Amino acid sequence: MKKFILTGIAASAFLVSCGPKSVAVTGPKYTSSEQLAQGKTIFENSCAKCHKLPEPTKHDDKGWINTLSRMAPKAKLSDDQHQMVYDYLISVNKK
Repeated sequence: MKKFILTGIAASAFLVSCGPKSVAVTGPKYTSSEQLAQGKTIFENSCAKCHKLPEPTKHDDKGWINTLSRMAPKAKLSDDQHQMVYDYLISVNKK
């Protein structure tokens, strides 16, 4: 019985870790100062709910695509919000 329960827990953990990933971002889209400011606000408000905000320079453009693809669904960002956060991060990133 213990083996059955442990197998069920392990399978559940695996399925959760393989949950939905957002693929909304493939490159820059928004460039207006208003949209970039909105991206910054979304980044600060949504991401800081769960962890310390990473520095925009932590990743290059491709690294942010990978990171945000994992994190945007957890933060329940829409595709447009996801894109605005990405565009904000790469606009201040010097890599």
